[in-house]
Amino acid sequence: MPAKTQQLDELLEPVVSSMDFEFVGLEYISQGRHSILRIYIDSDKGISVDDCADVSRQLSAVLDVEDPIATEYTLEISSPGLDRPLFKLDQYERFAGEDVKFKTLRLQLDNGQRKFKGTIESVDKENQNIIFMVDGEQLVVPFADIDKANIIAKF
Repeated sequence: MPAKTQQLDELLEPVVSSMDFEFVGLEYISQGRHSILRIYIDSDKGISVDDCADVSRQLSAVLDVEDPIATEYTLEISSPGLDRPLFKLDQYERFAGEDVKFKTLRLQLDNGQRKFKGTIESVDKENQNIIFMVDGEQLVVPFADIDKANIIAKF
């Protein structure tokens, strides 16, 4: 996890948790002088627009005081949606058996592949690896090598 993302995660997760929402994770997309800070929240009863507005007000206040982002940015609060992003090792464990699409930071196969679709088989917490089933083959990926992962929605 990049240092800026880690810093924001540590600053904002306690605020969201104190409001009785699950802090799913965040994306910090640096775009020169104007960036996007997208926070994903969830709850057993779902997320409403009012929930997003409430969390936005609270996080805006914290961000104004702490000022962790030097440039202009847009704060977005969202539910994880149907294609739920996965940010933490325990989320992979929680969604074992689900189909996912994921992108790695480094090549995982000899053919130069970095984008995959597969099923989360299990999580090796001790070694910080996620075991996927991809095209009938097991693929062990270090958690630190995963750039982005999302659940594939089933209809």
